[in-house]
Amino acid sequence: MHPPVEGNDCGGLTADPLPVGAAYDWSVLPGCGAVVLFSGTVRDHAEGRDGVTELEYEAYEEQVVPRFETLAAETRARWPEVGRIVLLHRIGRLSLTESSVIAAVSAPHRNEAFAAARFAIDTLKATAPIWKRESWGAGDDWATGAQEVREAREVSRG
Repeated sequence: MHPPVEGNDCGGLTADPLPVGAAYDWSVLPGCGAVVLFSGTVRDHAEGRDGVTELEYEAYEEQVVPRFETLAAETRARWPEVGRIVLLHRIGRLSLTESSVIAAVSAPHRNEAFAAARFAIDTLKATAPIWKRESWGAGDDWATGAQEVREAREVSRG
C-alpha cells in the first residue's frame, strides 16, 4: 500500500495481495477513536455454485480510481467527521481466503465509522466497474447477480 503524501483518502487497484494490516494502520488518527475495516475474502461457494476454487477479477481500470475518489467524497459529504478512507480492490486471479476488497473508515466515534464503512463497501460494489469470474468443479463463468453501475450519489445511506 502506498498511502498518499497528502490527504486522507487512499484508493486503488492492484494485482498484489491486499495490505489489510497496513490499511488499518494508516487509517488510525489521533482524533479518531474508531476504525472499521471490511475485508471481502474469496469463499468456496457462490449463488448456485458449490466448490468454487478461485475468482478472477477484471476492471475498467481507467474508471475505477476516479469512482473511488467520488465515493470517498460522497462518504465525507454524508459523514463530515470521517478521518481516513481506504478503498482497495484486487484484480487478477485470487485463491480461496485471499482478500479481494478492502473498505476502511476512521471516525471519532463507532456509529459514524460503522455507517460510513458500510456505505463505502456497498457503494464500491454498486459503482465500480469491476467484474468477477468464478471457477468451480463444473466450469467457470461470470458471477451471477451483476448490477448496473451507478453513481455514488444514487446509493442510499443504508
